[in-house]
Amino acid sequence: MDTSDLTGLTARARRLALSADRRILGIAGPPGAGKSTLAEQLVDALGPLAVLVPMDGFHLAQAELERLGRARRKGAPDTFDATGYAALLRRLRAPEPGTVVYAPAFDRSLEQPVAGSVPVPPDVPLVVTEGNYLLYGEGDWAPVRGLLDEAWFLELDQDVRIRRLVDRHVRFGKPRPRAERWVAGSDETNARLVAAGRDRADLVVRLATGTPP
Repeated sequence: MDTSDLTGLTARARRLALSADRRILGIAGPPGAGKSTLAEQLVDALGPLAVLVPMDGFHLAQAELERLGRARRKGAPDTFDATGYAALLRRLRAPEPGTVVYAPAFDRSLEQPVAGSVPVPPDVPLVVTEGNYLLYGEGDWAPVRGLLDEAWFLELDQDVRIRRLVDRHVRFGKPRPRAERWVAGSDETNARLVAAGRDRADLVVRLATGTPP
């Protein structure tokens, strides 16, 4: 499905939002595929019916990654608190009247997670969550797919995706040669892991190369 059919994707998300109970829509895909952009567009279009809760808020803090010796692999499955993310999804699936749930977010300018950043009121019917590993079936990530009412997988031409990913790293402070090495190594290793979950999606969204990153 081309992103020119954003109207159709929004209508599909709206049907989820109009269900009787709280629903969770997950958007997965490799680094740089456009997950956050699509998720933001959907939430903007749905207004008070939806809220965005990004998976990236569960990045481990830089100091903890360094303590564990994983800083050079930041973005790999074991550099997130997958158990904490799954616990949040379970809590979001069963909203309590009068109780706002606060989710973390990830500040790219700081390269750090920030707790308590995203309020999720109990009366919002749809939670949209996006991230690399929503369909990854290994280890602590395995329960996540079962906590999503619907899951989409985003695809983008690989050359375009890599170019945009390098540009994003540069925009947030990496020198271009270092950004290119990081993408070719860490990011593309992770992209192969992410691709293995494609068949677990309810919908594969093929993004047009002319859309903004």
